[in-house]
Amino acid sequence: MEQKNFHHPFQPYDIQQQFMQAVYDCIENGKVGIFESPTGTGKSLSLICGSLTWLREHKRRKFDEAMQSIEIDDDEPEWMAEYARESKRKEVLSMRAEFEQRLEKVRAKERTIREKHTSGEPLRKRQRQHALKDEQKNEPEDQFVLDDYHSDDEAVPGKDGRSQYSAETTKLLENLGMILPKQDQRSSEETEEELKVFFCSRTHSQLSQFVGELQRVKLPAGLPPEEQGPDTASAELTEEVKQITLGSRKNLCINSKVNKLASQTAINERCMELQQSKTPADKKCSYLPTKEDESLVLDFKDHALASIRDIEDLADVGRKLGVCPYYASRPAVPPAEMVTLPYPLLLQKSAREALGICLKGQVVIVDEAHNLMDAVEGICSAQISLEQLRLARESLITYLQKFRNRLKGSNRMYLTQVVRVIDSLIQFAANLEHEKAPGGTVEPGSLLSGKGVDQINLTKLVRYISESKLARKVEGYISHLRATENKSGKDEVAAQLPETPTLTLIQNFLMTLMNPSKEGQFFWSNENGATILRYMLLDPSEHFRDIVESARAVILAGGTMSPMDDYTEQLFPYLPSVTTLSCGHIIPASNLLVRTVSSDDEGSLEFNYKTRQSVSTMQRLGNAILAILPHIQGGTVIFFSSYTYLEQVRKQWNEDGTSARISSVKPTFFDSRAVSVEETFGSYSDSVSANPRGALLFSVIGGKLSEGINFSDDLGRCVMVVGLPFPNLETPEWKAKMQYLDSRAPARGVPSGSASREHAENVCMRAVNQAVGRVIRHKGDWASIILFDSRYARPKVQTKLPGWIKESLPKSNEGKGTQVAEVVEDMSRFFNDSRN
Repeated sequence: MEQKNFHHPFQPYDIQQQFMQAVYDCIENGKVGIFESPTGTGKSLSLICGSLTWLREHKRRKFDEAMQSIEIDDDEPEWMAEYARESKRKEVLSMRAEFEQRLEKVRAKERTIREKHTSGEPLRKRQRQHALKDEQKNEPEDQFVLDDYHSDDEAVPGKDGRSQYSAETTKLLENLGMILPKQDQRSSEETEEELKVFFCSRTHSQLSQFVGELQRVKLPAGLPPEEQGPDTASAELTEEVKQITLGSRKNLCINSKVNKLASQTAINERCMELQQSKTPADKKCSYLPTKEDESLVLDFKDHALASIRDIEDLADVGRKLGVCPYYASRPAVPPAEMVTLPYPLLLQKSAREALGICLKGQVVIVDEAHNLMDAVEGICSAQISLEQLRLARESLITYLQKFRNRLKGSNRMYLTQVVRVIDSLIQFAANLEHEKAPGGTVEPGSLLSGKGVDQINLTKLVRYISESKLARKVEGYISHLRATENKSGKDEVAAQLPETPTLTLIQNFLMTLMNPSKEGQFFWSNENGATILRYMLLDPSEHFRDIVESARAVILAGGTMSPMDDYTEQLFPYLPSVTTLSCGHIIPASNLLVRTVSSDDEGSLEFNYKTRQSVSTMQRLGNAILAILPHIQGGTVIFFSSYTYLEQVRKQWNEDGTSARISSVKPTFFDSRAVSVEETFGSYSDSVSANPRGALLFSVIGGKLSEGINFSDDLGRCVMVVGLPFPNLETPEWKAKMQYLDSRAPARGVPSGSASREHAENVCMRAVNQAVGRVIRHKGDWASIILFDSRYARPKVQTKLPGWIKESLPKSNEGKGTQVAEVVEDMSRFFNDSRN
């Protein structure tokens, strides 16, 4: 059977062809898919080629179907029907060709001026820069006074987030697609929405790498050429991919007076302030387009889509054109074929609505998805400490004392209510400050049992905190006060303030109290002397469900997605089936050695919570490592289950001389919570490069060096894992999570108790898989993986390893594991063969 051409820029390996076909089929069939492709196997290119090949082919099929479905009266001759179809076809293709010609002119112009104008003046004159430069040199205290607030009038200007702009500006921004039209009635001038792929990853640096891969790909056009003839009929015409990157104001703001602010919240609120209708014209942000230069947004759209750009490129386009890239990027979303964006902009419904993103019928790809469940839970969770509550109260009282006589009725009423709510939370948390227990669960009503708090409408209060910009006003005044008292610069004082105002943290916490989800639970804990109140989401499936039900297809992809059952149970329990694929590696089998160490001469080796504490177990581990280490040529990384256990072992080894013996074999380095990851990894890397014997790095599963670090080539010729890093199941959070999972289990036909145990095992093994996946990074790489613990030999545990690691386990020892002496022989043979 002939393989499908996915237009991969290189000759794809079999596993890449398999991966691209699986992506294509998943989208075609409108499924949810979980795909695992190890690092170094070209996962990003495979995702791009599989999804965009489907997109272009689907577009061509729909075009052909539309042309054939044009209705003609039955009594009309066939030549008239054919004429009507051809006229319609030419009309559609002409519109498309005009758009493509515009983009090509932009590309040609950019090619011409790239060398001459790498940095130049904006394309329009900045008529108001002098006002912006002089703005707030000596800011008066008046700016911190709260504006009049109309508490009960839902139709008050500004309540819909639109009439903060003037009527003219609102209409302009609607027409340009920069804000949604009222009641979501789209302007007739708005560009038709293209079917597209939304590609999401955790960070902008990861998205930039993806954009670099996207630039390699050349795809055939989605629609046929406008004029067809003998020369074009067989030619495979290419068409540039139209892509746009979305980001936050922090990434895209080009106003130097705004983007230098310390936090995301400060940037957002300052941006909105500079756009309000009450702000004097000479004080508004000069990058927001006016009626006279609305064509700049259209120019920006063409420039953004003409080339594949990352977030920094997009900001540069905005600077050169002199238009805000944060707002001007929105009109480029409808005609784009690929939209790249970070996790929060996809996962938060409010963020999608603010950007005008509609996922209905679209394709969603989430990369680096091993963190997806944590990301969903993190977005929907909130916490506040007793210290932060007291600081917020102190700041509010200081603010009230200063401005009490200048605040009108609603403001004074709501500020009093905020103080009362904070007092109630402080009272509850203070009563727990000296509790001997480390933590426990909380009923929502207990948090708001203070005097008169039950009479407060939390919904209105939270809306007031948000719409009045109370957090930024209070924080700004306290910053101003400190700068005045200390006679230091405002920037210096701002740098010392928390990135998120404490009142914003309180607002987020109160939002969970407004409508506590049945899928979540409130907790308290005493951690390192601090009392913390926390709301934790226990079930992420409902919060991801609206994405799944809106999109045509959803693909979760990552280098390490095993065990995949956890995603189907935690994110998609309502789906009858989910497509899964775990790819092998592109390296030959001889380039990888995997062994589970189950025993030594003294018997079984198991690092459970009880046995790992014994001096004997720690000494036996040291002896096993000393036996294996001399045979490893290059860098070795050993992962422990926690920083606490690593310190216990290190202390014991220092006492019995094991540390000194290990250091004599290889220079030794330790991951530490007190030392930066850059410093530790840099010292280790330098030692590996300078020392023929390599070096040894001790680290921790789930620590700073267990994820996102590249241990390629000699930096990671061997990775060892000591024990299984199960989470602490005795914490209130884990007890609540397990109780919740077990309560749902019978409805799904699962025995009570097994669901929670299965999830704990999955969390443990996902962390192990993420750590060991650091060592094979490209097709020429080779390494060994040693798993210390007899439990790794159990078939159930081994089923949770990625396929490419499982395949390298020796079949002869299945279910039994390997003795230390056998591993030493295998390692010696492996390194001799690999070096030769």
